[in-house]
Amino acid sequence: MTFKKVVVVDARDHMFGRLAGLVAKELLLGQQVVVTRCEQMCISGSLMRNKMKWARFRNKRTATNPKKGPLHFRAPCKMLWRAVRGMVPHKTKRGELAMQRLKVYDGCPPPYDRVKRMVIPDALRVVRLRPGRKYTILGRLATEAGWQHQALVARLEESRKVKSAAFYQAKKAKATITGKAKRGLVGNAEFDAIQTQLATFGQ
Repeated sequence: MTFKKVVVVDARDHMFGRLAGLVAKELLLGQQVVVTRCEQMCISGSLMRNKMKWARFRNKRTATNPKKGPLHFRAPCKMLWRAVRGMVPHKTKRGELAMQRLKVYDGCPPPYDRVKRMVIPDALRVVRLRPGRKYTILGRLATEAGWQHQALVARLEESRKVKSAAFYQAKKAKATITGKAKRGLVGNAEFDAIQTQLATFGQ
């Protein structure tokens, strides 16, 4: 079996448990996986239902010393990391190596904002959840649970999308100019101007 060097998954609008299960399987097979935009994943059920489930989960503590666990992560990316760990034999060497092949992020930090990001159709909300069913955005649940960085991640995502849109327009213009240049319809000066514009984006 051949693998890609790294698979980058955009977790937006994916179902939490479905995505965790599919990622865990790929990790155990030897694939390196990076999951971005974890705060935009979905969980089936209303926000109130999921808040009550989280409250019951939060009450589970070690009686003698609560610091020993279980630990209740607040960040969406760490929630996904913990769910994947629960699906992997992480106390064995095989499971330990599998977890080392996983990276999870809130938002889409560099360098993953400039690489092709994949979706997993088997885990998409529009595929797995019947129309009209209630669902909860993981970032909203995490904020209710004590995560304090939703506004920061949203602000960074807005700036990233502006830069990404500008780069896409320049890339599309370059493709058009390149096609014309091959047919001899445009001069070198216009082509060089597009190349310079793309260079400003660090590509």
